[in-house]
Amino acid sequence: MADWEIIELHRNSGNWGKVVEEIVRIEKRIFPKHESLAKSFEEEVKKKNSGLLYSQIGGEVAGYVMYSWPSSLYASITKLAVKENYRRQGHGEALLKAAIEKCKTRNIHRISLHVDPSRITAMNLYKKLGFQVDSLVECYYSSDRNAYRMFMDFDAD
Repeated sequence: MADWEIIELHRNSGNWGKVVEEIVRIEKRIFPKHESLAKSFEEEVKKKNSGLLYSQIGGEVAGYVMYSWPSSLYASITKLAVKENYRRQGHGEALLKAAIEKCKTRNIHRISLHVDPSRITAMNLYKKLGFQVDSLVECYYSSDRNAYRMFMDFDAD
């Protein structure tokens, strides 16, 4: 397996446009149109309380994770995606762990996310890293697609 790294995307990065363009292509390929942020992706990443990490292999974006911290108490993982040809190589787990660490530096007490119950691989990854199912949110993705709200709590220091 080739070497890869996890990189934080900064607005003033020289490669901002290229990376965002690659991520938008991944977003369009992986998520249904009504779930995709492809049209508003650049605006989403520019939001003040959000971050994006991506894994890069041979100059190509292999996957990414978006997160936000709407308050000082909690954060959300808003997107996690890995290109099909890079799955099952540790990118998703490494990206999620890195995002969790970034969120922890803000002294938050909880990280939450939503996941389609039929995405078993994603569910298993989240559980492996310590997320628990909080509740079922009916019609979260669409009128016939629900989501589990999952969370991970941290001890207050």
